[in-house]
Amino acid sequence: MRCVITTLLLTVIAGQASAQDWRPVTTALIAAEKPGSFNLCGVVLDPATGDLIINLSDKGFYLSSDRGDTWKRFGMPIKGRTETPGCILLDPIGGKRLVSALVYGSPIIVSEDRSATAKVLDKKSSHVDWCAVDWTDADLKFILTLKHEAADLLLISRDGGKSFDEVGKGFGPAWIFDGKTAVVAKTKSKANPKPEIVRTTDQAKIFESVGDYHAKALPRWFKDALYWVVEGGIIRSTDQGKSWTKISDLKDGRFGPVFGKTADHLLVLTGAGIVESTDGGKTWAKAIPAPKEMKSLGGLAWLAYDANRDTVFLMKMASDLYRWDRKK
Repeated sequence: MRCVITTLLLTVIAGQASAQDWRPVTTALIAAEKPGSFNLCGVVLDPATGDLIINLSDKGFYLSSDRGDTWKRFGMPIKGRTETPGCILLDPIGGKRLVSALVYGSPIIVSEDRSATAKVLDKKSSHVDWCAVDWTDADLKFILTLKHEAADLLLISRDGGKSFDEVGKGFGPAWIFDGKTAVVAKTKSKANPKPEIVRTTDQAKIFESVGDYHAKALPRWFKDALYWVVEGGIIRSTDQGKSWTKISDLKDGRFGPVFGKTADHLLVLTGAGIVESTDGGKTWAKAIPAPKEMKSLGGLAWLAYDANRDTVFLMKMASDLYRWDRKK
């Protein structure tokens, strides 16, 4: 009996070790393209197709349809780099649009077909951390973006990026629901020791508080709800940000959630690694550590998940993109 138990334990341990077999998939691409400072700067995955899109500093975007085995240039060369995790945006309501904020280079870019064509918004949207757009509007008239290293200065466009005005300082990540409605996090500072989430229904003319939450990560849309990793947990709204429900306690959340095929299956990047829940956040599996080559995660790490192939992708600024194939 002791031999049987020992054999079973060794089998489980061996299975866990092989399951967490991270491998880099951008080493050759980075060497060949010779990007600017920080090399690889961001990744996003199309959940419908499994296509990966990455940003290489001062080179632009590259696409892989085979989980990173091969790459091709995606669109025109673009100077600058992505930085804030999640600031490469794919239309979450079914369109083919790609929107991305860049720092130290191009203003915000918008592509309607995820290919060679893209337009660049007004120069005032250069040197920004992230952006939020009204995906329900074909013209994307309502846009919010945060100026990089400018005391959390929020900018707004009401004309599709032809011009931008200042909303004010002390703001954080945001989400736009429609042409007038959005939610924005207020940052924690000496001037504002109690961070909160505020909501506007008039294109950022007036804000009202809708929750005492400290949010530093960009919110994530899935199905018909908005999810937000905040200090101490994950919250969700199904009524355009009027009210929020805490769906789970969570320690040191950094990025996410990213979803499987249903809202019950979610993965979140934390300071300890990737945590996963299959019951809507009621319980979490033990954290999956990052590849040893990444050493630490910091605040500029990105996570993506291909639910159809059960493949996890992880990177941080200047690292390789790492892939973990869980389906054997």
